[in-house]
Amino acid sequence: MARYVLSDVEKNDLAALADGFLAARPVWAPFEYADDIRAEAERLPVGVRRFLVSSRAAEDAVIVLGNLPVDDGLVPTPPSWRIAEKEAAAIREELVLLLVGSVLGEPFGWANQQNGRLVHDVCPSKGQENSLTSASSRQQLTLHTEDVFHPCRGDYVALMCLRNPDAVGTTVARVESVEFPEPVRRVLHQDRFRFFPDDSHHVVPQHSAENPSALEDRPYEVASVLFGPEEAPYLRIDADFTDAVPGDTEAAAALAEAADLLAAAAERVVLGPGDAVFIDNHRAIHGRDTFTPRYDGTDRWLKRTSLVRDLRRTYVRTKSRSRLLG
Repeated sequence: MARYVLSDVEKNDLAALADGFLAARPVWAPFEYADDIRAEAERLPVGVRRFLVSSRAAEDAVIVLGNLPVDDGLVPTPPSWRIAEKEAAAIREELVLLLVGSVLGEPFGWANQQNGRLVHDVCPSKGQENSLTSASSRQQLTLHTEDVFHPCRGDYVALMCLRNPDAVGTTVARVESVEFPEPVRRVLHQDRFRFFPDDSHHVVPQHSAENPSALEDRPYEVASVLFGPEEAPYLRIDADFTDAVPGDTEAAAALAEAADLLAAAAERVVLGPGDAVFIDNHRAIHGRDTFTPRYDGTDRWLKRTSLVRDLRRTYVRTKSRSRLLG
């Protein structure tokens, strides 16, 4: 795990950079400002930029920044992402995440997820405690590749903590930490698996996180679990939204064994206010511990976005110069 903690001087410089950017733009429109944010990221403290560029080149599976600026007068945790969107809650923290994340990749959003926003709010919501989405709390989020179903899924998942009083852990498993038995590895490298959209993506009519549609009713992609360099493969898996091609019992057994091995290799990363983690979505999978929400404005609250190393591959997919997939 690569880690860099900003000095207080670097933290204050970053806060001033973000405040100046927002002061010049009274309306927060992150899609419109994405290119400007990337250019502004060149003004980040040199140590921060050097660390992120080096981590990107090394393909570090888990990258952590500490001591990022979070407003001392942070508003209470919103009761849902919809309220956070309506109230434009913590937009400076969104900008901070985009500034540092832009050194690793280009941010993009999903038309069918959180109203197509570029930065998502991750906070518990009443009625969704047991859902398989980031709005849950009592339901453990199984280790997964973010947006496992899509060929243009992000290269990084970026999470910035605004509040986490209960020290709820983010679980991470790196593919390099697992030694797959050769017969299992061989099967995992073959296109014998189906990858479905998770419950947060509204890809079919009459679907919601509270009343999700059956997997068989959703579009899917057939591909391999392991791919890329043989000596250091990449990974895509989500035990809840991946299965073997029907009738392929060997692939089903390999998938189950892979999920067990990865779960056994999981590490726990606890983010505090001002911490951000960037998880390489090809080299690691992630999940979340369970917790009991209070719904009193003090619950865990993160900002999240996805980053892609080459935005042009999304342009090819969408046939337009858009940062919005779906």
